[in-house]
Order: sequence, then structure tokens, then C-alpha cells
Amino acid sequence: MTSYLIRNVQILGGAAKDIHIADGVFQEIGEGLTVEADIDIDGHGLIALPGLVDLHTHLREPGREDAETVLTGTQAAAMGGYTAVHAMANTFPVADTAGVVEQVWRLGQEHGYCDVQPVGAVTVGLEGKKLAELGAMHDSAAGVRVFSDDGKCVDDAVIMRRALEYVKAFDGVVAQHAQEPRLTEGAQMNEGQVSGELGLGGWPAVAEESIIARDVLLAAHVGSRLHVCHLSTAGSVEIVRWAKQKGWNVTAEVTPHHLLLTDEMVRSYDPVYKVNPPLRTAADVEALRAALADGTIDAVATDHAPHPAEDKDCEWAVAAMGMVGLETALSVVQQTMVDTGLLNWEGVADRMSRRPARIGRLTGQGRPISVGEPANLVLFDPAYRGAVNPDSFATRSRNTPYKGMDLPGRVHATFLRGKATVLAGELVEL
Repeated sequence: MTSYLIRNVQILGGAAKDIHIADGVFQEIGEGLTVEADIDIDGHGLIALPGLVDLHTHLREPGREDAETVLTGTQAAAMGGYTAVHAMANTFPVADTAGVVEQVWRLGQEHGYCDVQPVGAVTVGLEGKKLAELGAMHDSAAGVRVFSDDGKCVDDAVIMRRALEYVKAFDGVVAQHAQEPRLTEGAQMNEGQVSGELGLGGWPAVAEESIIARDVLLAAHVGSRLHVCHLSTAGSVEIVRWAKQKGWNVTAEVTPHHLLLTDEMVRSYDPVYKVNPPLRTAADVEALRAALADGTIDAVATDHAPHPAEDKDCEWAVAAMGMVGLETALSVVQQTMVDTGLLNWEGVADRMSRRPARIGRLTGQGRPISVGEPANLVLFDPAYRGAVNPDSFATRSRNTPYKGMDLPGRVHATFLRGKATVLAGELVEL
């Protein structure tokens, strides 16, 4: 394997150190290292963070390779500083069997840009009626530990209880897409002043909050692990905070776009801002940032949702919901959390690497930057600032809400177990 010496890099934003990487691990960390290496990298001004872990990625393969593939999605992940992603189950066919999750896992292994951990469906076909092969998916080569019907809510309380009971046997977690379907029929955007003015069907906050309230009670009753996907309202924050204060095993994630954008963007009627859950109010954004800062929200997860142009370049009502996010996540977090003083880089490492890896039970990810540890690493330049150009993205799709927006920071290099996947801001051909 190629060896690397990274000079004068700030580990988690601290004092400048040198890092020697060889044989897939951190060999030495210190000042003024004199070791020989195949490639020497000037790390002056760069921040070293543990490789990022995404709990919520849509890779679309199998079935929607026109939007994304495991290859293009993991290349986008590497460009964003990720060394592991959790691939959601709403593929075609649905990842509700051992065969499908193994297919996705093996594709990730073959391409080598980041670890791909498949998420198994909770119910057969995401239909919410019958539990999927949870045990078989866990026992497969993919070793599935996270289960979700994301894109749909497990709205049947009995099915949700059974899922929580089942995964408890192997320390799995059910990741819930909290959306009461009857309360969101015909919904197009956040229910509030803007939806009233625009005449678009409202998506009330209570549709999310009521499911979260039910599920934290179920998780407590069963004694199992619950993870709340893409939490988006101030009320949801309070429910999760209450559950944690009770000592219940509940975790939650927030997306970068819910940390930055509000429902005011929908006034443009540009479907790039159509997403599930919808963009909320400025007050919700403020509550989400505060909750991420104080640890009530455990993780930033991208909900990277690529769509081909024809599914987004159309009238609002028929446009697909979702945004790409892997390649801009760290920049958005810098702008919303670091530059505002809400988090330091140590906190970013915790919310974007350590905690997501712990929730997903990825033992080799989210590890400290220490001698002997796997060299999963991202080098990030926080001083850079530039306009987002979707044409430069590695993802197959271009549905980013940040097109033309000035965002801070960019990934300089990413390493997966000592193997560079990105160098000098460019993908490495593996």
C-alpha cells in the first residue's frame, strides 16, 4: 500500500501535527516526523477529521441506476469526506431479503470508495403489512443492523412493536421515517403561513411528532433501540429530549438542508426545494441547530436522495421529493454550526463520525485519529469559499438546493483504511 506523510495538519482543529499513514493504519502522529513516505502532503491550514459516516444515503441501485449507482454514490461520498454510508432499502427490488442486501454490500466492496452498509427494510416491499426477513438480513454477509422503511412510515403500531422486539435479539435498531400518512395526504410543503399564501397542501409538524411520540413509548416498553430519521421540527426535538431524559434508547438525526434552508425557499416554486420531510420554519431551524449542539440530536445524516432531471425539472405538484447532499454536507455544517460557534471541530467529528458509527454498530468506523487505529480520515480546508457547481459533482444526479450558493470549506483528501479515495480535491482512480 502507498504510504503518506501529512505535515502540519490540525487534528480536530487543534495544534498542528504530522500524521504518518502506512499499511492501512495511523503509524505515527507527532511534530516534525522524519519518516519516509511515498506521498508527502502539506496539511497547513487543513483540519483532520475521522472519516465521516452517513446513516442515511440513497444509492438507488438496484433498480434506479438512472439516478445513482453504488459506484457513483460512493464516489460522491468520498468527495464529501465519507468513509462509510448506510444505503437505504427503497430500491427496486426493495432490500427486504438477504439476497438484495448482500448484492448492495458486495458492490460497495468491489468499488472501494467507502464502506457500504445496507439498511434492511422493516416490512416486505415497504408495504407496512408483514415483517421482512430481519434475522436473515442480519445473518447475511452484509450483517445488517439498521432497518428502515424510509420513504414510508411504519405507521401500524403493532408492526412497529414487533420490529422493535425482533431487532432487540441482535442489538439492531429500527430507523423510523416519522410521517403519519393520514395527516399528510396531498401534502406538498410545511403547513404554515407560506403554504397558506401559496395555496399548497400543508404538511403539519404534528404528522411527524405524533409518530415520534408513539415510537419512543414503544421503544421504552420493549426496551429496544429506536432511531428517528431526518427529524425536522422543534416539537420533535422536545419529544426526543424528553425520551433521552427518561433514559430510553432513542437517537435522532438531522439533515444538512434542515439546518440551513426554510420553507420560505418554496416561494420560488422550484421543485429542487421539495423534500420529505419538508423544509420547515426559521424557528424550527434554530431549534434543530441548538439540539444538534447540545447532543439531543445525535447525528447529521445527509438523506442523499438523487433524482434524474426529468423527475425534478417539472411542475411542483408532480416533482419527486429529495435532494443530493453527500458532497456539500460538511460545508453546510461548517456554515450552520462551526462558523456560528455552536460546534467546534471535535463536535463535528462526534456528530458526523463517532455517533453515526456507534448507532450503526460499525466497529471499524468513527474511531479516533490515534496510532494503531484504521486510517479513515478526511482532510478539510475550512478557509475555502466558493459557489456550489453541480456540474462538478461525482453523483449521477444534480438536484442540489445549493446551486450557485457560496458555501465554506471543501474536502482536500479522503482516506479509507489508509487508501486515498480523494487527493487534492479530485477522485483517485481505484
